[in-house]
Amino acid sequence: MSDLTNTVTQYLALWNEADADRRAAGIAGLFAPGAPYTDPFASVEGHEGIAALLTGAREQFQGLTFELHGTVDTHHHIARFQWALVTAPGTEPIAIGFDVLVTDGAGRITGVYGFLDKTPAA
Repeated sequence: MSDLTNTVTQYLALWNEADADRRAAGIAGLFAPGAPYTDPFASVEGHEGIAALLTGAREQFQGLTFELHGTVDTHHHIARFQWALVTAPGTEPIAIGFDVLVTDGAGRITGVYGFLDKTPAA
């Protein structure tokens, strides 16, 4: 497993972490200070902004899990990957997204840029 694939795995685990303190510690360890996260519905910066975003997602998607959907494609300090929001591992995704994750030379995330490929029906 490449370092960037491991970073993506850790990143997705943060979306699924139920404990707010462990989530905050994970964000502080994985993200560079001031790192942005931008997708069609959110644009935040820094550890506090990312923590608030993940807390909101945990509340909105209770009982659902984010998982890697396919493989991680990497070059230099950049990874692109699809994720799926599922009711149980391996089930039909409720939502699918595509993220681009950029890291610095030390492997900390300096930015995440997300796109939505499939969204839940209203």
